[in-house]
Amino acid sequence: MYQILKIAKSTYYYQTNNCVKYDVNNYEEEVIGAFNKNRKIYGARKIKAVLMRKDIILSRRKIRFLMIKNNLVSKYTKLKYRNHKTMVNNERISNVLNRQFNNKKPNEVVVSDLTYVQVIGKWHYIYLLIDLFNREIIGYSAGPNKTAELVQQAFHKITRPLNKITLFHTDRGNEFKNKIIDEILITFNIKRSLSAKGCPYDDAVAEKTYKTFKI
Repeated sequence: MYQILKIAKSTYYYQTNNCVKYDVNNYEEEVIGAFNKNRKIYGARKIKAVLMRKDIILSRRKIRFLMIKNNLVSKYTKLKYRNHKTMVNNERISNVLNRQFNNKKPNEVVVSDLTYVQVIGKWHYIYLLIDLFNREIIGYSAGPNKTAELVQQAFHKITRPLNKITLFHTDRGNEFKNKIIDEILITFNIKRSLSAKGCPYDDAVAEKTYKTFKI
């Protein structure tokens, strides 16, 4: 093509005699205006769409250039955890532990709870089993779903004899009250203890461990 057109190879895309000089800065005010009129939340992609409706064609790269030049940083909302409403476990099981968190023997009492973390933009759950004697994590598991299977996986990772555990204390989440967990507790003769409804202080050691874990 450059031979047919009789132009230099290096200027194949630019015919200098007929070239219309294009200055991206000519549209600086348009980019700033589109940004401000849309609550300062639009990024280059959305600003490009706004300008196209005005028959102004700018690439996202050029729009980003103008945004950086004018210190235009789009606001965005962070992904927040959304609580999933479930029925509360109303089993008539008392709080046997009764906030007696100290002076326990090794393996005597295990406390636990679930927490959530963000992994590549999605929420995943982490489950820990904690020996109340020295606050050691003796079992753990993680996964995308808040289920009894997640609790079961953590029990399978305990390397010490399960029949040494005498008390298992949790909150009233339904993932702790089901056939899978019941079979584990019955098999190894482990007594159950549940926090009072809506009272995280009854499981303070587990709550504190997760807070430290997520720092």
